[in-house]
Amino acid sequence: MNSDHLNELFERVDALRGYLDYEQRKVKIIELQEQTQDPNFWDDPDEARKIMKKIDHEKEMVARWDQLDELRDSIRVYQEFLEEGEDVKDDIKREVKQLEKKLDALELQNMLRGEDDHRDALLTFNPGAGGTESQDWAEMLYRMYTRWAKDNDYEVSVIEYQQGDVAGLKSATIQVEGEFAYGFLKAESGVHRLVRISPFDSNSRRHTSFCSVFVSPIVDDTIEIDIDSSNVELQRFRASGAGGQHVNKTETAVRLVWEGELSDGSKEQVVAECQQERSQKQNRDKAWVLLRSKIYELEKQIKEREKQKLEDSKSKIEWGSQIRSYVFHPYNMVKDHRTDHETSNVEAVMDGELDEFINAYLLSISSSSKTE
Repeated sequence: MNSDHLNELFERVDALRGYLDYEQRKVKIIELQEQTQDPNFWDDPDEARKIMKKIDHEKEMVARWDQLDELRDSIRVYQEFLEEGEDVKDDIKREVKQLEKKLDALELQNMLRGEDDHRDALLTFNPGAGGTESQDWAEMLYRMYTRWAKDNDYEVSVIEYQQGDVAGLKSATIQVEGEFAYGFLKAESGVHRLVRISPFDSNSRRHTSFCSVFVSPIVDDTIEIDIDSSNVELQRFRASGAGGQHVNKTETAVRLVWEGELSDGSKEQVVAECQQERSQKQNRDKAWVLLRSKIYELEKQIKEREKQKLEDSKSKIEWGSQIRSYVFHPYNMVKDHRTDHETSNVEAVMDGELDEFINAYLLSISSSSKTE
């Protein structure tokens, strides 16, 4: 095992301790736990739950660094065995591989410090102009993100899915549940561009298709979003699942259409629908959560644009507005236009291997925030 590589890993572990504010986190855990001893702690259940969640988060970050330190100590012990002539090379390789994996993961998670990064995520897919071409592209992205989520042990729920007339989908919304789902997936919000030889063109011509992916955090009762119900239209329709198979023959599915003014004075129409629940009331309640989540994300974007950190991911779905290009012809390449990160392994990306793009984006916004 290369000693320079090991020294570099060990130095990263030490550096991460500083970035994590390790000692301060341990003090914070004690301070928060002291608050829970107050006899009136649960008088405000919402605030109490926030504090308990914060304690769990701080404990987890401390414990994860402790795991790195233990792995480092283990590798040092194996190094001593190796110097004494014992054959422990495979053991060292195994421990180093674990250290690299856990170190990368914790370094990345340390970047997720946004107030909503810990929340579940809502992904909405809307194909651009182009009919079947764009609708097929939307379904390919839908598959890519559901694969990424499942590969990373997130739970995926289909909230709504409208099948395309010939192929693909007209619109879809999925909920991704798990720790830091929004923190990671916020990197994917924007317009995605595809260049390929169309399977729907009898002349085998090259086509360019667009699809927007809108990512928002799932809001809970701790976030206040005021929505005037008079600005919301309630629509009922029959639920149908992916593939067009009817779930039931009654109008249990619900669509909410909100038209109103955001805090910056801009007019917006937001649509939220749900067809996954069995009753109309359950779907209506869920649709309200989704509507609030989407409006909350739009308000967040207004604040972010004011800081010039992020561009509006609701921009027009056309040339020049894409965050990433996927080229299948005349060569293979996926390129993120925000970070310039690219790969020729298109097939792997479409199978859900997105971590390198997500990591590059998080690194870029982390670096830009440090220079401000």
